[in-house]
Amino acid sequence: MPGPMLTLGFILATLYGALFHLFFGGDARRLALYLLAGWVGFGLGHVLGETFEINILNIGPLRVVAASIGALVALLVANVLTANRARRPSAR
Repeated sequence: MPGPMLTLGFILATLYGALFHLFFGGDARRLALYLLAGWVGFGLGHVLGETFEINILNIGPLRVVAASIGALVALLVANVLTANRARRPSAR
């Protein structure tokens, strides 16, 4: 059974990905991409927060600010990398 830190982190990362999809739109594949980017970015942000000892708004051992910044950066990168593909006209 996952611990409370992992559960809270998963919920926050999923919320970030879902809200990003709500604001920027897209189909189901883009939702899956945003969720995956939110999870990976949140995890990497947490690890970097531990590595560099960023101690702003910790909830237990979870580095919420660093993890949230990581998720936001990952979501923005995913959006930028897929933006041209979404705007390109179809060849049909």
